[in-house]
Order: sequence, then C-alpha cells, then structure tokens
Amino acid sequence: MHDPSDILLCVRDLQVHFGSPAQPVRAVDGVSFDIRRGESFALLGESGCGKSVTALSILQLVPAPAGRIAGGEVWFDGTDLLGQSELQMRQIRGSRISMIFQEPMTSLNPVMTVGEQISEVLQQHLDLRGRAGRERSIELLDAVGLPAPARRIGDYPHQLSGGMKQRVMIAMALAGEPDLLIADEPTTALDVTIQAQVLELLARLQQDTGMAILFITHDLGVVADTMDHVAVMYAGQVVEKAARGAFFAQPLHPYSRKLFAAVPGGHKRGQLLETIRGSVPPLDRKFTACRFVERCDEAWLRCHEQLPPWIEQSAEGESHGVRCLRYAPDIDVPAVTPGSVAVVKDSAASASRDGSLVRVRDLKVHFPITKGLFHRAVGQVYAVDGVDLDIASGRTVALVGESGCGKTTAGKAILQLIRPTSGTVHYRDQDLTRLTGKALRQQRAHMQIIFQDPFSSMDPRMLVRNILEEGIRAQAIATRAEQRQTRVESLLAHVGLPVSAAKRYPHEFSGGQRQRIAIARALAVNPGFIVCDEPTSALDVSVQAQTLNLLKDLQAKMGLSYLFITHNLSVVDYLAHEVAVMYLGRIVEQGRVADIMQDPLHPYTQALLSAVPTIDKAAGREVIRLAGELPSPINPPRGCHFHPRCPQAMPECQQAYPDLTLLDNMHQVRCFLYPAN
Repeated sequence: MHDPSDILLCVRDLQVHFGSPAQPVRAVDGVSFDIRRGESFALLGESGCGKSVTALSILQLVPAPAGRIAGGEVWFDGTDLLGQSELQMRQIRGSRISMIFQEPMTSLNPVMTVGEQISEVLQQHLDLRGRAGRERSIELLDAVGLPAPARRIGDYPHQLSGGMKQRVMIAMALAGEPDLLIADEPTTALDVTIQAQVLELLARLQQDTGMAILFITHDLGVVADTMDHVAVMYAGQVVEKAARGAFFAQPLHPYSRKLFAAVPGGHKRGQLLETIRGSVPPLDRKFTACRFVERCDEAWLRCHEQLPPWIEQSAEGESHGVRCLRYAPDIDVPAVTPGSVAVVKDSAASASRDGSLVRVRDLKVHFPITKGLFHRAVGQVYAVDGVDLDIASGRTVALVGESGCGKTTAGKAILQLIRPTSGTVHYRDQDLTRLTGKALRQQRAHMQIIFQDPFSSMDPRMLVRNILEEGIRAQAIATRAEQRQTRVESLLAHVGLPVSAAKRYPHEFSGGQRQRIAIARALAVNPGFIVCDEPTSALDVSVQAQTLNLLKDLQAKMGLSYLFITHNLSVVDYLAHEVAVMYLGRIVEQGRVADIMQDPLHPYTQALLSAVPTIDKAAGREVIRLAGELPSPINPPRGCHFHPRCPQAMPECQQAYPDLTLLDNMHQVRCFLYPAN
C-alpha cells in the first residue's frame, strides 16, 4: 500500500456543469483520482469525454458563467483548491501548479517576445526582474533544449517552429518551479520526431525537479511509452484506472478494449479496423444505466437497467479499478461471443508497377522571395526540389516526413493547384503541366483532394447537398435536378451517412462525419486518383479507424489510387502499399511498405520509425534522437540536406548530394552509406 502523505493531488467526485441549471450538461460527472508526488498520470479518452474540463477545474479555470463546478473536492498538498478565492488561486497557478496547452500558438502572446513572456512568470512568482530575470529566462530556454537561447529570447512566437513554441510553453510552465505540471495534449500537433523530443524533455525535467505530471491525451502510444498510471474517461466519468503495466497487459473495460482494437498497424492490413458504433450519449440528462451500453458489444439486459458500480481489483500491490457490471461480485455474467474479423479485399494485391496511373518526374516548386517596391527576387524557397513518384491504379503511396518538408506542396503541385516551377506530372497519358483552361478543368474530374481540416475546407453557409453538388455541376456529370439528387443520396450512402444529412450544415456534424462529407465531395466527380492530405491527423482513434476503413473499402470497390500525405507511420503501415520518405523537398527513401517499415535504410527513416510511440512494447527498442529541427528550405545545407542532424554523417555528406541507389526494382535510397549502382 502507498503512504497517503505521498499523495499530491486528490480529486473526489468532481462535477462540472454547463448551461441551464434546470437541465445542465454534465461535462464532468463524479470524477475521482489521486496523483502521487513525482508520478506521471494520464487522463486518456476521446474528444468530448471531459479530460480538459477536469484539468481546468483543478485550477478553477472553468469558463464562467456558462460553466461551473457543481460539486466534489480537489485537494492539493493539503489545500482545498475549490475553497480558494481568485486572488489565492493566482498565487497557486504558475507557481505550485502550471499548465501547458494543446496549441502553443494560441496560448502565446503574439505581440510579446518569448523572453518577456517568461519574465512575466518570474516576476509574478519569484520576484525576479531585470538582468536576473533575463538570465533565468535564458537558463530555462536552455533547459528545454531551445537552440541559441540568448538569441531566441528576443524572438516573437511567429518566428519559431511548432516544436520551438511548445518548448517555450514548457519553459514558461517551469518558470514558477511547480510541484504539478498539467500537460493538455502537448504533442498532438507535433511530428513524431519533435514529439519524441518533447516527451523525453518532460521525462528528464520530471526526474530533475521531482514534479508530478497530469498528462491529457488520446494517444495510447504516448501513454504506453511514458506514463506511470492511467485513467480512462468516457462521457464525463472515469471508467477504468490502473498502473500502466496492468492496463496495457489487460484492459478491463469494453471501451478501453475497443480503443486498443481501433489502433492501426501492419498486422491488421488485411482486415477492417474495429470501430465503436454510434456516438457518445448526450450529457444533459441523469443516467440510470451504463453510459456505454448502446455502443458496447458485451452489454446484456442488466446493463440497460442498472448503473455500473466502481469495482476495485488488486494485483502486485497496485489497484486496478473499472466501472462495469461484468466485474461486479455475485452477478451471473453472460459469456461474450467473439466477433468475426471483417476482411477487406486488397484490390491492388496483384497490381503491377508497369502501368502507372500517375507519373511524376523531377517535380520542383520554388517560391520566390521578393523585396522592395518592385518586388525584386532576392531568393527562393525550395519547397519541392526534384521529386519522382509513380502511383499505380488501385494503390496507395504514402508520402511521409516532418512538417515543412514539402509534402502538402507536392500533393497540390501534382493536382496543379500550385503550378510547378519545373518537372512533369502525367495522369494516364496527359502531361498536366502543359494543360490550361478547359482542358485542365476536364482533367480535374479524375483527380481530387481531401484536406486535413474538413470544416475549414467547406463553406459553412452551404448545405451538404450544395457542397456535394458543386463538383457535379462544374463537371456537368448530372444536368437535371433529379439526377443530382440521386447522385447526392448515393454519395452519402457510400460514406455511411443518412440521406437526411443533405439538408444540414457542416457545423451540425462531428469531426468524423465532416471528414466523411469531405470524402463524399471528392468522390462526387468519379475520380480515379485522390490526394489525401493528413485526413486523419485531427481525429480520435475510433473516428480515425472509421475513416481508414472507409478509404480502404472505397479503394477495394472502386479501384481508387491514393497519395496519402501523413506523419502517422502506424496509419502508413496499415493502409499504404508503398512509402516515399521526404526530407526538405526531396525524397530520401522509397519502397514497399513492408521493406521500409521493417528494414529502413536511410538514417532519417530510421529516426522517424524509432520515434513512433507504440502500444507494442518491443524489448530494447532504441529511440534515435535527432538534433535540432528541420533546416530552412530557403537555405538548405550544402551536400546531403540531412547531414547536420544525421547521427551517421561522414565527411562526404557535406560535399555533395548523394545519388540514387537502387536496391531492387522497388526499394531505393539516397545516402552515401549505400554506394550508387
């Protein structure tokens, strides 16, 4: 058993309501957990389950008057936080308890330098001013690994990359020397390499300072790699709580097991991912039964009639709690019939590379940097700098790499949404770079794009019906109103949405449903090739599974080809047939997905794969830490662009860019470690 005096944060029966007191939305409805000194504790769950509201409640930051703490207790190191005045809480926030938010750009003040923002915290909580405050700010930036901290202290947030901004947020959070750090999805928007750096940084700082961490996330891999204890939230309640090892060895709650089953991976390539049917129940009512019952494959009659109790089990001195009737004593629990695994046919299993649907050669996109009244060109941004790709009919090629490497620019240039500086793009036998006007518009019927953020890519004033009809009208696919209506209904059925969705606006749908609408819009003109630009990066794991299943099913039925742009390598392993790894505008390695994932050759590919958080704990897995961040495409390093960050760099890497080495007809790499043929 653990010493009660070791508990730093104690939350008991916390309740947070929004809206009318007569019929409140119970965003947090009876949450309890403890965090011990120096431990890392994860609140895990999908969007809308109440994780962030729980964290804001601890600091009394629930937005008023819409939200209010309706009940419960929050004790921090013997202090009743809910009994503190606003003035008292200001002394605790930033000093005893600090918070890192999900999106650093919206959390940092754009008109203040990073040094000024850190100094604010130092003045407020440690009374450090002037030269002492500046020196301490530089020390903090150095501690979080920001390069050249003495120079960066005068930079504004917009001058920093995403990873750098997140490091500044961590430095600000640590400035008050807190006992508890609340990290709200701090790595969600980051590439895997930067995410690995941030997670390693937090672990090192925790070890150095002895602070506790409350880590809010929906990423099972991050939890498996770094946390001590886990609590799973669903619909405002904690449904499972355990030590990390026990949780990943045997998750108990059906919801937890569903989350595990929805995670993509190479071992699931021939099957559809598990999904969670239905949606989270509305929280504006009192529950008389299990909140997960309508979505649970293991529910029986009693689950519809009785609230599940909290059941505590014990193993090796650690408690494993679950809120489920299946574990209640003296209840006759019916057996669960294992469901069959849905297999999806791979339409491209025997596809040949000889007949490429899309053939890209030496594609370059250079953006001029202009200066002065006459916009004189003073430089170039080498966004895409000589890309070759082949995409066969019915196949998926994944384009992977860090943010800023040119993936999205390459995708748009292939579709001629951005005109290339040079190079050729052939769709079937047509060179798209030579087409203009009507001829190019006619080709657009064969090529479409699905954007990363479906909401911002749709007109919020248009009904879904009008959004889907836009392309149909533009390409004159259906000229009569009845034909267009039939086509819209067919598209909605294809993506698993009801016909009634046509009469609603985009804001009336969830994120996953909006992505389905975006897919339907892309299918409206009967394309053969679709560029998928990070279509699952903003989605929860279960919604991501639905989207991936849909894309895979549509490919099998319609023979679609995808260029799948992503930095999620687990998705690549599940969905793609081939992979192209991009770094600073150029492809450094390319080949079959099995070859790249199991035997990566380029040091950059090896670093990317090693940094991916995984729930499968491979013994002795070494994470390759890359120094620094992606260089500027305005002034790429001489020689191999990767050599300043490469752990295996050699003298020749600084002299020239490596030639292409063909290992077989599918696997190729540009690296001096593999001499050219």
